[in-house]
Amino acid sequence: MPTLLQINTTANWGSTGKIAEQIGLQVMNNGWQSIIAYGYYENPSKSRLIQVGSKWSVRWHRKMSKYWKGDGRASKCATQKLVEQIKEIKPDIIHLHNIHGIYLNYPILFDYLNSIDTPVVWTMHDCWTFTGRCAYFDSVNCTRWQHGCGKCPALKLYPKTKIDFSAENFELKRKLFTAKHNIVLVPVSNWLKELVAQSMLKEHRCITIHNGIDIDNFKPTTIDSLPGTSNKHLILGVAAQWGERKGLVDFYKLREKLDANTYDITLIGLNDEQIANLPAGITGIRRTQNVSELAAYYTHASVFVNPTYSDNYPTTNLEAIACGTPVITYRTGGSPEALTPETGVVVEQGNIEALVEAIKATCSKGKEYYHNACRRRAEEHFDKQMCFEKYLELYNELLTK
Repeated sequence: MPTLLQINTTANWGSTGKIAEQIGLQVMNNGWQSIIAYGYYENPSKSRLIQVGSKWSVRWHRKMSKYWKGDGRASKCATQKLVEQIKEIKPDIIHLHNIHGIYLNYPILFDYLNSIDTPVVWTMHDCWTFTGRCAYFDSVNCTRWQHGCGKCPALKLYPKTKIDFSAENFELKRKLFTAKHNIVLVPVSNWLKELVAQSMLKEHRCITIHNGIDIDNFKPTTIDSLPGTSNKHLILGVAAQWGERKGLVDFYKLREKLDANTYDITLIGLNDEQIANLPAGITGIRRTQNVSELAAYYTHASVFVNPTYSDNYPTTNLEAIACGTPVITYRTGGSPEALTPETGVVVEQGNIEALVEAIKATCSKGKEYYHNACRRRAEEHFDKQMCFEKYLELYNELLTK
């Protein structure tokens, strides 16, 4: 029985954790053993779970990340223990997801990975892999990552830090991440694949595998007495963590420009402080793990708006489309890749007037105009079974070499 070991910040929690969970289910359905090593935040999983470190090591790593050499350079004992566990497990494939996230020491991990012959697959959910420190650089228009970092203009971007070690981290990553020849990079968008070709990792094999979702859960759904809804057009936004990068302020601007007698705005995923500070006319809802409720919000919405300023291939777009709801998003990263003219609209970043006009035009056409095309696109392109089967095909190919 082949064994797959995945490593990610979370287990069956958040977008990357759910992707790792679905990949695990896919391989188990084909006779594999699935193990997921994670740092923090988990939901019940069908895979065997291994926690890397503890809440105390994560707290220490967070402090070190902020004031020392940046994310991924602490958690030494936790990572050494993980390496010993990997030696005992002897996985046939090691699949990395987010190894940044204040729980893992990437130099220790890669010193070990570079010493063994086990194939490594690395799904790239953001740009951290080939930059000196940041996960996204487009919001500050930085291109230093193409040649070598330093004098970082993005110290306040995730993962935040007070001291600039970006040049040192860039060279360390170049040394560690290019040493292993049987590593396959899997960006989840064509946009990111194009960036990889310009980066320190350009010599690695690189194939795009788009994210998939459970279209049996995310489907047109109704729930009686759904909070925050009315007979007005519902403009919906959903994010795991709201902030400037996800366009929270842009929703404030939309509220000023959209007639409150015609349009409601509901945002899901806000924390208590953000909800308390919302402008009048915007309904805030905490993050929900209730998939049926989330699908009902997507279904009820007239349009899903994703004014993101940095993103790869957001699964919220897929979830909305699968529920029969058109998407309006900024021309950001790989966010437009999920859309067609029949399923949504792409507008330029920060153009609030264009965003308003797109919302009005989409609502004027009505949900019925988009519903069937949206659901059909989800069935043909977003089904997790089809998307994650590509990983299994890749694993089997690597094992036969």
